[in-house]
Amino acid sequence: MSNAILNTWTVRGNLATDVAITTVALDNGRQTKVADATLYVRGLRDRNGSFAMNLNIWEGSAAWRSLSFLKKGSPIICIGSAEPSPYISQADGMPKAGLTMDVIDVDVKSWLDDRYPSQRAAYNIVA
Repeated sequence: MSNAILNTWTVRGNLATDVAITTVALDNGRQTKVADATLYVRGLRDRNGSFAMNLNIWEGSAAWRSLSFLKKGSPIICIGSAEPSPYISQADGMPKAGLTMDVIDVDVKSWLDDRYPSQRAAYNIVA
């Protein structure tokens, strides 16, 4: 487990998947919802530095309010804490490095352009 104050990441990319909402049981017996998605982060110089990051958006967080704008391909900026999440590749059975972010906020407004007129209208942005 990471310390969210010392482990704050800001990551910019495009959603590689649509958001999937599931209900999870907490240790205290209560239930809450979590939205899962994958963010594709492109390398600065070329695609060789690109990677995918799993996103967890918990109900009640500031990021939760942005869910209606998060569709596959959406360009977004995420802020949150990241943890390593190694996995075994289904393609070749080799261990791979992975990252999972618990997202506390999502910025979609600064990315809005003419490709997303419905999102511009939702924010009352005039071109």
